[in-house]
Amino acid sequence: MNTWIIVTLVFLVGLLVAEAKESQLGKWLTKPIASTGFVLTAYAAGAFQTHYGIAVFVALVLSWFGDVFLIPQSRKSFLFGLVSFLLGHLAFGVAFALYRFNIVWAGVTLAVTLLVGVVVGRWLKPHVEANMWKPVVAYILVISSMLITSVAAYPGSQIIWIPVGATLFYMSDLAVARNRFVKPAFLNRLWGLPFYYVAQLILAYTCSLVS
Repeated sequence: MNTWIIVTLVFLVGLLVAEAKESQLGKWLTKPIASTGFVLTAYAAGAFQTHYGIAVFVALVLSWFGDVFLIPQSRKSFLFGLVSFLLGHLAFGVAFALYRFNIVWAGVTLAVTLLVGVVVGRWLKPHVEANMWKPVVAYILVISSMLITSVAAYPGSQIIWIPVGATLFYMSDLAVARNRFVKPAFLNRLWGLPFYYVAQLILAYTCSLVS
């Protein structure tokens, strides 16, 4: 197993402990290192050897910044984190779309994600501040696009880990949204953070599968 995968998983456990104890110091000591682990996992997997890998690497770096921005408990920092992740999802979408793209699978996935997006939007809207609604809608659209391109890449690539990683990433964002807008609770981080870090490790690993 790649050393950086182990680093990510070990510091993920530390991060969960810090979250449970609501320790800001613990979060600062664990989260940046856990996120550095998935960036370096992509590097070790040969990210710089393909255009796909470079785009994934950029997406992971943007996610790293998003993770750091989400540590402080402030609205401004949350907004910076939102923008970082939005750009990261765009970079992932570019990676998937440029690598392989099946329009039929994209169309089917579009119909499903539109339905899910509407449900998520209706769930969140009563809890989101008016001046945050447009950024949230933009985020839902972008992450849905990432999911669509990940599924559309599968028929041509036959790499199931691409849509699996993207789906886990999508699901982890639901935990973030629930924690930020609906009901803050450690339970959100307890399942959301493992989904997120496993998703990033999977997507980083796919760099080694693309030629």
